[in-house]
Amino acid sequence: MSGWVTCWTSQSQAWKVPDVATPGSRPAPPSGLDATDLVVGVVSARWNNEIAERLTAGAHRAIGATGAVARMASAPGAFELPFVARVLIESGDVDAVVVLGAVIRGETTHYEIVSQGCAQGIMQVQIATGIPIGLGILTVENMDQAVARSEAAGGHNVGEEATLAAIEMALLAGRTRASRPK
Repeated sequence: MSGWVTCWTSQSQAWKVPDVATPGSRPAPPSGLDATDLVVGVVSARWNNEIAERLTAGAHRAIGATGAVARMASAPGAFELPFVARVLIESGDVDAVVVLGAVIRGETTHYEIVSQGCAQGIMQVQIATGIPIGLGILTVENMDQAVARSEAAGGHNVGEEATLAAIEMALLAGRTRASRPK
């Protein structure tokens, strides 16, 4: 495999893009995100706890780097994350939420049910509430892949990336709300 995928435009023009995310291909958040007025709910699944803790450490790095404040919560597993996110949002105490966990493929279709249900539930909650939710859920084939996506500071950590995305969206929503006529 070459590591590149050919993409086609509607005018039948081709270009090549990497078929896997590499450190240089992941988008960087805008520099200087100032979230000093934001509270970010951090919800981690207790299933696959070793990975969830690594993702949570990444979330805390992002929160610390932007000046936000964290409000912590947990759920038994990834499937329950949308419900806990909604409870946090309905409390009125958070400006954004990030959900963290890992769904690792096994021998049955449970993987598909949990990962799809979690992602769809998160999307429904953020659309219904208008509060952004960063999706820090790893859906991987094995523990090695999960470890590679939950690295320590300076490495690839989906928890850190999802938290920065949620903060960026909360800041965007705040600017939009603030600019509306009263």
